[in-house]
Amino acid sequence: MSEGGTVGKALAVLDQVAGFGRPVRFGDLQAQSDLPKATLYRLVQTLVQQSMLAYDPDSQTYSLGVRLVRLAHAAWQQSSLAPIARPSLDDLSARIGETVHLAQLDNAQVLYVDKRNAAQPVQMFSGAGKVGPAYCTGVGKAMLAFLDPVQLEAALAQQSYHRFTDTTLTSADALRGELATIRAEGHAFDREEHEPGIICIAVPILAESGRMLGAMSVTGPTTRMTLDDLTKLAPQLKDTAAFIAREAQTWRFPETQKRTGS
Repeated sequence: MSEGGTVGKALAVLDQVAGFGRPVRFGDLQAQSDLPKATLYRLVQTLVQQSMLAYDPDSQTYSLGVRLVRLAHAAWQQSSLAPIARPSLDDLSARIGETVHLAQLDNAQVLYVDKRNAAQPVQMFSGAGKVGPAYCTGVGKAMLAFLDPVQLEAALAQQSYHRFTDTTLTSADALRGELATIRAEGHAFDREEHEPGIICIAVPILAESGRMLGAMSVTGPTTRMTLDDLTKLAPQLKDTAAFIAREAQTWRFPETQKRTGS
């Protein structure tokens, strides 16, 4: 087994444990794994030794280890838009009184990196740290629309196109057509495509070069808002996204900013 292969398999095990959302027995892991039992056991034991997994001898279960908490916190600070965007998200959510999400792409899926709740919170799937589909969420489509052609085709090939609701787009061709509209209008909608009764408007967060950094959205229930209501929020959302992009550029590339500004 190559070193690169070992690392990849170990990460797959971590993803598998995380996917259960609860402490899991080795038998459960084995039932879902293509790895030989001895290989899987060796990987699990190594991850436990490195504190990437924790083992509870009483329940004989494995869960994500505390070392991952430290690494996740460092990644949140260093690699996500969340620390930069948080004041802007707070301000926007307070002004409009609705839920605001911040997201980035992770292996062609949506990774929610922050969320600001509305004055009247509504139960929904999204939450900081959760991963969701890109093809049927507002933030996902907003990000897909502004990928370069090669990245886009790779991302489209990784979508499941599962039908969550009657309005879910279930093919790459249908999605391509909507992405063209999103590029022209500068914003995307979730028309109850992922969850019934939940709609949103989303915009990309773009660097000056046009590179896609992430996306943000305003989300709410159909019981108190319509797509027309959300459309009226597009200017505020786009202004906030542009501000976050400028802040991200200054934070991530300070030396470049200093040279170009001198």
